[in-house]
Amino acid sequence: MASFNKVILAGNLTRDPELRYTPKGTAVVKIGLAVNRTWKSESGETKEEVAFIDVEAWGRQAEVIAQYMRKGRPLLIEGRLKLDTWEDKTTHQKQSKLKVVLESFSFIDSNRPEGAPPAAGEAPRRPAPPTPPASKPPEPGEGDAPAAEEDDVPF
Repeated sequence: MASFNKVILAGNLTRDPELRYTPKGTAVVKIGLAVNRTWKSESGETKEEVAFIDVEAWGRQAEVIAQYMRKGRPLLIEGRLKLDTWEDKTTHQKQSKLKVVLESFSFIDSNRPEGAPPAAGEAPRRPAPPTPPASKPPEPGEGDAPAAEEDDVPF
């Protein structure tokens, strides 16, 4: 049987990223993502539904998210679903939680801080080319070379 586990979400962070390191030094960050859905009911009333999703990122991506993201900022993520299960220490009952393990992300906020590196899969920002200083056009008859004929070629 074939299987496919892919999640793509765009939402806002519900809290500041929590960055930690494993004993071997691997970075891991935990973030919460709020994803809104709005629709109109049959009566024409606008309704809204919010899903709160826990996301976990590892390695360099975790460090970049922790460095540049804050509560309320929008983020686009791609990842996979993972089900964590454990036994509660006090009640000894099985507990489980579904989360997303991040595989790639993109900053989608236009107010991304300058110097923030592009995320995996995101095109780097290029600075605007410098504009040349305005200069006056040469007067007819000035210059040593005769005027070149213009081509009809647009480039």
